[in-house]
Amino acid sequence: MASAATAPPTPGNLKRIVAASLIGTTIEWYDFFLYGSAAALVFNKLFFPDSDPLVGTLLSFLTYAVGFAARPLGALVFGHYGDRLGRKKLLVLSLLMMGGATFAIGLLPTHATIGTAAPVLLTVLRLVQGFALGGEWGGAVLLVSEHGDARRRGFWASWPQTGAPAGQLLATGVLSLLTAVLSDSAFDSWGWRIPFLLSGVLVMVGLWIRLSVDESPVFKQALAQARTRKADAEPLPLVSVLRHHWRDVLIAMGARMAENISYYVITAFILVYATTAADVSKQTALNAVLIASAVHFAVIPAWGALSDRIGRRPVYLLGAAGVGLWMVPFFRLIDSGRFGSLLLAVTVGLVLHGAMYAPQAAFFSEMFATRMRYSGASIGAQFASVAAGAPAPLIATALLNEYDSSTPISLYVIASVVLTLIAVGVAKETRHRDLAEVASSDEGPEEPADSRVPRARTT
Repeated sequence: MASAATAPPTPGNLKRIVAASLIGTTIEWYDFFLYGSAAALVFNKLFFPDSDPLVGTLLSFLTYAVGFAARPLGALVFGHYGDRLGRKKLLVLSLLMMGGATFAIGLLPTHATIGTAAPVLLTVLRLVQGFALGGEWGGAVLLVSEHGDARRRGFWASWPQTGAPAGQLLATGVLSLLTAVLSDSAFDSWGWRIPFLLSGVLVMVGLWIRLSVDESPVFKQALAQARTRKADAEPLPLVSVLRHHWRDVLIAMGARMAENISYYVITAFILVYATTAADVSKQTALNAVLIASAVHFAVIPAWGALSDRIGRRPVYLLGAAGVGLWMVPFFRLIDSGRFGSLLLAVTVGLVLHGAMYAPQAAFFSEMFATRMRYSGASIGAQFASVAAGAPAPLIATALLNEYDSSTPISLYVIASVVLTLIAVGVAKETRHRDLAEVASSDEGPEEPADSRVPRARTT
């Protein structure tokens, strides 16, 4: 018999939980990616007008990278309180913070109005976005992972992951529509504000759905056990993670390198490369990312389901190797300047990326014990983003500016793939682990991974 904590919820409850996680991550990623697209398209002119166009883009991407710098802090704070107070409360807070910052960007005066204060305020709001997103991801994937059963955890936990392409799809779709119906001058003057202001409406919808779900049963069971052991005597979740799971944190960080870097090169930097080096119109580049993001959304659950059948590691390794092999033809196709080639390049890249991103939620969740799972998964994922996703558009743009060639950019992505292959290659397979059973070892001495996390009970 399955343990009570891991007994599958009713189909209706599970779908509501998945919907709550998905709508929240979609809105959070919409806000985050909207900034990235705007940084590539208009922020260089609105907030850094005195710079050379490519240098202005670099400065714009620098504020983009600042959001990543705040994500580890968000992971630490949200992870700590998420492991102490619960997943649901912190997810509501992260949604409000992200939506409020994005809405405020839509009201922000530009450099022409208030001078250097404009990029300063933009940077502050970007920091708030990054802080909120650093706490969002771990809670969203754990809420689903801890509600479902081990047999299909990869599939169900992959649905919050589709929030990234869904957010990208929504952000790119709104920008694409506005650039199609507005003149360049109108878009640069006021049209760019509309997608940011829409975030306020989206947050209200997400908040209504997210407040309707229950706390994770696995967490409630672990909390009750901790209270019987006098919770005040528990070490801080961060301390427990570094004491018992430091290897898992390093593995998670390494696994994120290729996934994070390749994604931002394919979706954010591509808007710079296609419009400058390949002489493709802004509208054409946005349309390619839009269609490819829809395909990305569709394949992520399929990759997640495959990880339930053959394991997290094989699917992850396949995606990493595929991205590394695709990087050279990726840029060659874009250089042709044809929409079909551009679409093929981005779509194949995102399909391969999905093989890493889909099993990541279950993979990272299964590495850590319940009372330190929010902290462990968030720290491993978000600390890697500082070295991976944050500088990726900056480094790619700088390499293009310096060498006027895509080859150094391809080598940069391939180097990250090597790191990921090593990290995932030395990791243990986790798909049979029972998340409720791990709770019993939260405060125990460090043990070998196989004994610390037993296999799931059969249902």
